[in-house]
Amino acid sequence: MTDMRTAFIDTATALLDEDPRTALVLADISVSQFAQVGHRYPDRVLNVGIREQMMIGVAGGLALTGLRPIAHSYATFLVDRAYEQIKLDLDHQGVGAVLVSIGASYDGSAEGRTHQSPGDVALFDSLGDGWTVRVPGHADEVAALLRTAATTDDPIYLRLSEQGNAVAYPDASRLRVLRRGGTDAPVVVAVGPMLDPTLAATEGMDVTVAYTHTPRPFDTRGLRALANTDVVLVEPYLAGTSSAVVSRALADLPHRLLALGVGQTDLRRYGDPADHARWHGLDADGLRRSISAFLGSVGG
Repeated sequence: MTDMRTAFIDTATALLDEDPRTALVLADISVSQFAQVGHRYPDRVLNVGIREQMMIGVAGGLALTGLRPIAHSYATFLVDRAYEQIKLDLDHQGVGAVLVSIGASYDGSAEGRTHQSPGDVALFDSLGDGWTVRVPGHADEVAALLRTAATTDDPIYLRLSEQGNAVAYPDASRLRVLRRGGTDAPVVVAVGPMLDPTLAATEGMDVTVAYTHTPRPFDTRGLRALANTDVVLVEPYLAGTSSAVVSRALADLPHRLLALGVGQTDLRRYGDPADHARWHGLDADGLRRSISAFLGSVGG
């Protein structure tokens, strides 16, 4: 099965062939995979070397000329390291780009903390409401999301992961209900690759499970239609990232919220992604313990 990174590379290559407005800016990551298309379009496929801040500055400059730049690297380099340039060279200038990351929160855990970026989506939230954030949960969701992004001039962040669900739901920009509970059932919202662990964790529970690959803008209308009293967020990045969005959406409705995601504490461990999922309570067993405790605490 094609992974998300390969789906991105194949789609970006096709876009460069199809649309002379498409440009690609790299900072040494995935350079070999784009070598052939780079030879065909040396003026639109640029590698700035290990200079991620420059990569964003170049993307901003290309956008000002009317091109549609795609910038790509590990999330920790693309977002964390280059945050000031995203803020100034894109956001402040009022131009858009498609920022495509790999590595997610802890896919690169074997490389240590330098390759971990659980706070990336929270950083985009600090820029205001202009950014669209896509977090696909399956490789087959990637191509359509990238193609849609390439047709606009909007600022878009596409967050790819090595983790994935068994089934793709390309139409999940809004909340898509995959398991419906009873009339008053709590709603559990799973973002991107957290869907399969969430479905496994809630097996046999009277809950409604909804999925989205687009946490920004969050489908607040869909949430209001589903939400009763209890809401559980399961996100593959920093726990609580979407809490404020959900709380504002439900401000006039009595509700309780449990926000699950990557913990803020630096574990100072290597391990593999499965280890980190378990340590952060984001595997099926950990999610089930947290959700069961939360739902069982009513009136406690």
